[in-house]
This record gives sequence, structure tokens and C-alpha cells, in this order.
Amino acid sequence: MGRILAILKKEFLQMGRDRLTLGMVFALPLFQLLLFGYAIQTEVKHIPTAVFDQSLSAESRDMLEAFSASGYFDVYHAAAGYTEITHLIDSGRVKVGIIFPPDFSQRLKQGDTAAVQVLVDASDSMSSNTAIATANAIGLLKSQQIFIQKTHQAGIPYDIRVRPWYNPDGITAYYMVPAILGIIVTMTMVMMTAAAIVRERERGTLEQLMVTPIKSYELMLGKIIPYIGLGYLQITVALLVGALIFQVPIRGSLLELYGLTLFFITASLGIGILISNIAKNQMQAFQMSFFVLLPSIMLSGFLFPREAMPLVIQYLSNIIPLTYYLVIIRGIVLKGIGFSYLVPQVVALIIFSVVLIAWSIIKFKKKIV
Repeated sequence: MGRILAILKKEFLQMGRDRLTLGMVFALPLFQLLLFGYAIQTEVKHIPTAVFDQSLSAESRDMLEAFSASGYFDVYHAAAGYTEITHLIDSGRVKVGIIFPPDFSQRLKQGDTAAVQVLVDASDSMSSNTAIATANAIGLLKSQQIFIQKTHQAGIPYDIRVRPWYNPDGITAYYMVPAILGIIVTMTMVMMTAAAIVRERERGTLEQLMVTPIKSYELMLGKIIPYIGLGYLQITVALLVGALIFQVPIRGSLLELYGLTLFFITASLGIGILISNIAKNQMQAFQMSFFVLLPSIMLSGFLFPREAMPLVIQYLSNIIPLTYYLVIIRGIVLKGIGFSYLVPQVVALIIFSVVLIAWSIIKFKKKIV
């Protein structure tokens, strides 16, 4: 019994000295519980919306006010034409476009049916389902109000014509498979590279690197380049599986997708290499990698639309590389858009890559700590 107590005492003392591991065991789960419990919302509200009002009448403004008052549509843009509405939806700046025809007010006054076109970005199935259901409900509610006020109404006052784009049938695989590809690359790049330098230190092979004239940046590049090839191999296999088994359409340029994916791979590798420079052993490296993966899955828009999250969490998700890559891969695969629509996301990933890899090179020291 005394020996067991002695061993327990030794282990607790060791845990107490290893503050990094102790912090990840106790503090990180509590932090994640509070963060995700506050951030994750299944009810999508405040959907970014643009309007093209050709009627410019009191009736169109009244209908638009009904959309805004519902709490589900936030009208951010007043478009000047169909082309601008299309550009805003393609770029992802808005999820919904509302279009009033020129004769909207006139048809209502005559007792005829007035059409309202609602364009919905259906590449995000959760947001699009909410937008479609709410738009139809608003049309029915406003029509009931007209029926109550007017007895001579011949037909249905409002005809809400919803047009879901990119994934009109709402097939879940179209939305999820490209995103899963991003998760796979993140998981592989971060976890495998996180253990790279730590493994060298634990095995003692870092001593051999110390006596060579190799420089810090050369070592980092040597660790990174093989994983870039592995990342592209994973992407190729995943795209083939998605296209052949799940029938996911690839509407954009594969060349552009492969080119822009490089910046996401290097950003993920930068996170992994930085972790490997901070962690003292492989267990710490894997724990820190897990702390990176959970926010990437929960906050990037992979499972839950970012529009449903509190504003503070949306800002927080901007420091996650996967947030930008999901826009890129879904945009190219589902929407068929090109580089000109994705410049902000590409610039963000380049900044991530440069900062993380440079930080890793500075952090690394050619000595055994």
C-alpha cells in the first residue's frame, strides 16, 4: 500500500510540474464547453440579403419591411440590377436576393397577383431551408392581410417565387462532401506535422540535425514539402470519391481549385509545425492539435452556418483557416466561380501561411531543450 501511495504521489507531482498538460486537461475542456455552448445555434437568423426594387413604391417597401421585421433577413445591399444581385450571391456576400418587378404596386392596386422573386443560395442547405420557408410564410401572411382588408381581391395577392441556386434539390452530399475534404486536410496536416519535431526530439535524432550545417528554414521546408504532396493526394482521392460515388458536381476549374488549395495546405502545416515547436512531447502535440480541430469543425461553417452564430464568435472564426477554405471549395465546386470572387479568402490564407511558417522558423532553435 505504501508503494502505491508513493507512486501516486510521484505522478501527481509530475502532473503539477507539467503545467501545459495540466492546463489542457482541465482548462481547455471548460473553455471549449463555454465557447461551443454559446456559439452553436441551429436556428439561422440574420441572413445577409440584397434587394433589387424596380417598383420603388410604398407596397414594395411594406413587403421588404415584412422580410426585415421577421428577424431572418438582414438587407445589407440595394442592388442596381440583376447582374449585381448575381455577383453578390456568387461571391457569398449575401445568401438571399429579393427582386420586385416594375409593376408590383400596380398589380396589387388592380387586385391582381403581384410576384416577388426570391433568389436563395442553396449551397448552404441549413440557411437556404430557413430562408425558403420564411419567405413563403411571409407571402402567405401578407396575402391573408390583403384578403381581410379587401373583399374584391380576385386571386392570391402575393406570389413568392423562390429560386434556389446551385443545389436546388437540397442534396446534403453536395454541401457536405467538399467541406469534409477541408476537414480531412486540416486533420492530417495539423496532427501529422505537429508531432514531427517532437518525435525527432524524443527519439534523439534531433542531435544529429544539430551537428549539420542545416538552417532553421531549411529544416522547416524539409518537414513541410512532403506533406504538401500528401495533402494533394488526399484532395485528389476525395474529389474522385465525391464525384463518382456521391455524384457531387464540379462546376468550376479544377486547376484553380488545386492552385488555391496550396495556400490552405501551407496554412494548416504552419499550425502543425508551430505546435510541434511549442509542445514538449507527442501527447501534448496531439492534445494541442485536438484543440485546433474542434473549433475548425464547429466554428468554420462546416456544420453550422456562421450567420447563426453570435457576432463575437463570427469574428473569432476569422482566425480559423478552414473558414476561408470552405468558401473557396464550395464556391468552385458548387457555384463554379473563379479567383476573382475569392480574392479576400486567398489573401487571408496567404497571410496565415506566411505568418505561421515564419513564426515557426523563429520559434525553432537548433538545440535540445
